[in-house]
Amino acid sequence: MVAKDRDTLEDIKLDLAEELEGEAGIDIVRPKTRGDCVSVPRPCPYVSCKYHLYLDPDPDSGSIKFNFPDKDPDELSESCSLDIADRGGITLREVATILRLTRERVRQIEAEVLRMSGLARKIRKIVA
Repeated sequence: MVAKDRDTLEDIKLDLAEELEGEAGIDIVRPKTRGDCVSVPRPCPYVSCKYHLYLDPDPDSGSIKFNFPDKDPDELSESCSLDIADRGGITLREVATILRLTRERVRQIEAEVLRMSGLARKIRKIVA
C-alpha cells in the first residue's frame, strides 16, 4: 500500500513503484544512467523511473495517472520514453498511439513545448 506519511510526489511515486516492482519480484536496485538501463530487459520493470510510461505524476495536483490502467507494467509494448527517443523521429500518430492520446493533442503539446522553448521562432526564421 502507498505510504501516507511521505510528503513529495516523487516519494509517493517511488512507494507505488516499489510496491509494483516488489509484487513482480524485481530487484529494487535501479539503473543510474542510460548506459546502465540499455541492457535491462524490456518492457522495463522500473516503473518509478521518470522515463517509464506506466505512471504519470502531476506535480501541481499531486495525483498519479495510470497511463495504462488495463495493463500491468510487464504487458507494455513500449515502456521507456528513452527507447522511443533512441529510435529517432517518429510521427505524431505513433506518439499518440504510444501515449494513448489523440494525434491533435500530441500536436498541441509539441507546439506548446516549441513555443515555451523559443524554438518555434528560430524554426520560422530558418524556414523563411
